[in-house]
Amino acid sequence: MSDQLILEIKGLRLESMSGSAIVDNVDVRVNKGQVLGLIGESGAGKSTIGLSSMCYARAGVHIALGEILLGGVNIRALNADGRRGMRGKRIAYIAQSATAAFNPAHTLMDQVCEAPLIHKLMSRTEAEAWARQLFKALDLPDPENFGARYPHQASGGQLQRAMAAMAMSCRPDVLVLDEPTTALDVTTQIEVLILLKSLIKQYNTAAIYITHDLAVVAQVADRIKVLRHGKEVEEGETAQILHNAKQDYTARLVAVRGAAASERAAQDTVKEDTTVLSIKDCHAYYGAFHVVKGVSLDVKLGETVAVVGESGSGKSTLARIVTGLLPPRSGEIIFQGKALPRSLKERSKELKQRIQLVYQIPDVAINPRQSLMEIIGRPVQFYFGVGRKEMQERARELMRLVELPLEFLDRRPGQLSGGQKQRVCIARALAARPDMIILDEPTSALDPLVAEEILTLLRKLQRELNLSYILITHDLDVVHRIAHRTAVMLQGKFVAFDQTDKIFDNPEHPYTQKLITAVPEMRVDWLDEVLAHRAKAAAEAPQALAA
Repeated sequence: MSDQLILEIKGLRLESMSGSAIVDNVDVRVNKGQVLGLIGESGAGKSTIGLSSMCYARAGVHIALGEILLGGVNIRALNADGRRGMRGKRIAYIAQSATAAFNPAHTLMDQVCEAPLIHKLMSRTEAEAWARQLFKALDLPDPENFGARYPHQASGGQLQRAMAAMAMSCRPDVLVLDEPTTALDVTTQIEVLILLKSLIKQYNTAAIYITHDLAVVAQVADRIKVLRHGKEVEEGETAQILHNAKQDYTARLVAVRGAAASERAAQDTVKEDTTVLSIKDCHAYYGAFHVVKGVSLDVKLGETVAVVGESGSGKSTLARIVTGLLPPRSGEIIFQGKALPRSLKERSKELKQRIQLVYQIPDVAINPRQSLMEIIGRPVQFYFGVGRKEMQERARELMRLVELPLEFLDRRPGQLSGGQKQRVCIARALAARPDMIILDEPTSALDPLVAEEILTLLRKLQRELNLSYILITHDLDVVHRIAHRTAVMLQGKFVAFDQTDKIFDNPEHPYTQKLITAVPEMRVDWLDEVLAHRAKAAAEAPQALAA
């Protein structure tokens, strides 16, 4: 790491149009080859600061005060053309969702080559040669021809690496990494982390790494800045933040993430032996593609069954089968002792009522134009046909259940935090008085403290209402916390299904072992140890073959 300062932000203040501060008096300093981690809860200002380093602000927000110096040049003082000349060329951005960031109508090669051509740094031939070199460095399949693919022809992990190639296409001085691995399963996440760390070291690039996962940022960041409510809480060397936090808020962030790695749900044993849902030998297809292959699963009353696995393994497809959104080609689904019609269209209102779904991203799951009273009250009226007065009383009861203030019923989703929106989604699911709720990544978009609150709430509701949950997730820490049993899915099949503690304490299948060992630990040398172990195994492999 160099001592040469490449990015300096002084006294940064961003305001909404009403004049309220979103980021207030924050300083940032990053040297060449250095990674600064930005952590904090949802709404702390992490992404806002990351974007402002490119002198960019989202709609409804403007940079009110501060200097943004990139290589000694104050980019706030530049005109629009001057700023555009910096973006992509000197400083580049890697977004959280690669799927949403790529244009589906253009090949990956076209999109990776776009920036160096616009900035006139290379010819098309040179840009394509550099892109293929990046594809190879990022361990993408068939790097000579990978660029001919369209975004939909690559997996989530491959797209995230392709986005890293696109960001590196101009060999920028600074990378802004905005939750680059949050949407990835743990096995893909570790590969992307290794490659990002390698890129930064190889090209002496500076980086701002935005995340809410302390264990992840600990593997790549040299320093960590903790933010809350748009203000700096503290900043220090990564090891100091993890093991000797000076501020109470930082200590709580570390404590929650540390507890997640050790706490088990096994102490909450399922008392009843009544089977609510039974999936028997189900096969499902997308066109000719066989995505779920002979899966069998049962869920008991008051039980949480987690389904884990890498992206594309069939987890969410299984949820679509249960809800009737994707009728299985063959197999049977038994719900409360009766065969469940395969298609949602064939199911009665009562059956639809009994199985509800909580989505991964609350922002896109609820109507931003409706009040919470309308959002929560609508399923009450739809399923039970009650009058307005009774609907309002039920909505208030549900608000109390999910521990939201009653005065919020007049608010719209835009006036709530991420955790509050997820509570609204849970309340809406509970409005139908279901027997089973499918939880599709219910905490992946939330910071650790808010995620802990949601998990506590889900456990509480399960005990009080005797609910059954199917938990679809790639977060093994969440599985540790609330799942009684866990199914491990790989390429459309279950390779393990047992009590959660047995799955994690004594993994038998190699893929289960790989999943568990890929979960980052809360120490700065964990990723280095993984790399050292891989290097040792690779060195020993030829010797073993020779013997």
